[in-house]
Amino acid sequence: MNPLRNFEEFLKEGVANKQRVDLSRASSLAEEAEKRKAFLKEMSDKIGVNDENANYFIENAYDILTELVRARMFIEGLKASGVSAHEAEISYMRNLGFSESEVRFANELRYFRNGIIYYGKRLNAEYAGAVLDFLNKAYPKLLQLARPRK
Repeated sequence: MNPLRNFEEFLKEGVANKQRVDLSRASSLAEEAEKRKAFLKEMSDKIGVNDENANYFIENAYDILTELVRARMFIEGLKASGVSAHEAEISYMRNLGFSESEVRFANELRYFRNGIIYYGKRLNAEYAGAVLDFLNKAYPKLLQLARPRK
């Protein structure tokens, strides 16, 4: 896995672009992330995380994080698309005040989630637990940033 580039590089390459602010889309993404987070917590409380279901928790945690990052990007009039869009979105977390170690973890999560989706990679409950811990720490900050101010 290569080091994650700065968001500004993605802007220069055209992977990320300026667009009109879209508060409606931001609000919709934030709402979906909240629903997904509640569902993930319910599933964790009711059935727990194990090696058999770890991938589902990892995928959903990643989706929650990226929905909230995208929501903030829409608030700022930004959008990423194309081959490196997910990398650009994770890189944008630096612009939101996340530490380099947090951004590295999120990028690792992106990499492993791609392994699940595209290559059938199986991850374990231990890693899923680390992902859920990361989500629980990052979520409040991201949710606050993802809510359009009225």
